[in-house]
Amino acid sequence: MVSLDLQTFRDSLAKPQPPAGLSSALQALWWDAKGDWHKAHERAQEDDDAAGMRVHAYLHRKEGDQSNAEYWYRRCGAAPSILTLDEEWEELARGLLHHG
Repeated sequence: MVSLDLQTFRDSLAKPQPPAGLSSALQALWWDAKGDWHKAHERAQEDDDAAGMRVHAYLHRKEGDQSNAEYWYRRCGAAPSILTLDEEWEELARGLLHHG
């Protein structure tokens, strides 16, 4: 697992591929920030853990599929986010970068 801060993670978006060693959930956020929702969705589904489910919920919320998003929020035990999409992305990225 690679250790990055949020700014380094954001700076890596200028590259064609995510940094090596990122969790699937962080890769999903990386691809989402690059504008590739489908690749982000694929990565979010790779691990059936709380982090993957939480990012999966965010992605369906961003897609506009609120009922699917709520399903994934429930699966990971999180309340549906009331943040803006940008704020939720940052909250997720900070949390995942901090906790690995």
